[in-house]
Amino acid sequence: MRTLLLSLSCMFWVATAIAQSRPIRTDEYEKAKTFTVKDLDNDTYVKFNNAYVLDRYEMRKPYIITGDDGLKKRIDLYRLVAKDSMQNIGTVIFYTNEKGVLYTAVLPIFNSNAEIWNKYFEDIHAIDKVEKNYVLKLSYVLSREFSFQLYKGMNAGKDVKAEAGTYGTDICFPGEEEVMLADGGKKVLKDILPGDRIISLDAATHRTSVMKVKELVVHEAKNYAITQLLAVHVEVDEIREAHVVRISGKVLQATPNHPVQTSAGKKRIGEVRDGEELLCMDEKGERVMSYVVVSKTEKAGGMQAVYNIVAEGEGTFMMNDVMVLQK
Repeated sequence: MRTLLLSLSCMFWVATAIAQSRPIRTDEYEKAKTFTVKDLDNDTYVKFNNAYVLDRYEMRKPYIITGDDGLKKRIDLYRLVAKDSMQNIGTVIFYTNEKGVLYTAVLPIFNSNAEIWNKYFEDIHAIDKVEKNYVLKLSYVLSREFSFQLYKGMNAGKDVKAEAGTYGTDICFPGEEEVMLADGGKKVLKDILPGDRIISLDAATHRTSVMKVKELVVHEAKNYAITQLLAVHVEVDEIREAHVVRISGKVLQATPNHPVQTSAGKKRIGEVRDGEELLCMDEKGERVMSYVVVSKTEKAGGMQAVYNIVAEGEGTFMMNDVMVLQK
């Protein structure tokens, strides 16, 4: 009965959302990227060309986000409304960096077409190239405000499983990951050599130890399926004027069958679900902390060799600051 009620509620929500919105057109999408709000603290309702309105999303406070670099960024959300029908056609995202430079993106309504979604992906990744971890910060805000839009935004509504490449017995990483060394430094996985001393972590005690690499296994180039996890550690301070957020993110990629340690026990990375926790080192490599998985994607990685470490004992090792298991 509970499941049925939940399903009916979801159907009602979707039906209501569709009735109150329509997909944005390409020309409207391009135009909306030029809209600006002079005073983000006080301007909550702004008209453009007597045709569109920016209406502060649910009168929410802005997010003030500090990343690993210690720099403060600000994110504000506004509904984009077509004035003739008063239907929502998107959400305008204003991102202001520590120097006051403003970047604008337009999140489409969930039933917009693939062309519009592709434009959105291209726009946010273009900003990410200039503003480090922009997508990570944006993902956190969107996950708090509208999780379904986030799902659509991350996967474009596609069945990503159907696009995945080779599933096999090779258990490895793409090779560009950084391995934590015994001296506190890091080394790219594909450059690891026998005899290198690397850090191992005990999941129960959070104590580290050192173990020596016996072999770097290299598997021949294939179009391997690659699972990617994005995990974040977030500290939030709610003040009157804003959501003040400190956010740190870790990204781990591996073939779907590589084992990792999660809060739900040992799992293959392809079986990890959003909301599960991974053990990670903080950005200074000093503290062991839990990071929550907020995004998981799986796709064909293209023709590439993949790599794995065989070390003395059966200890774990740190890959991109994330604890992974030997296999």
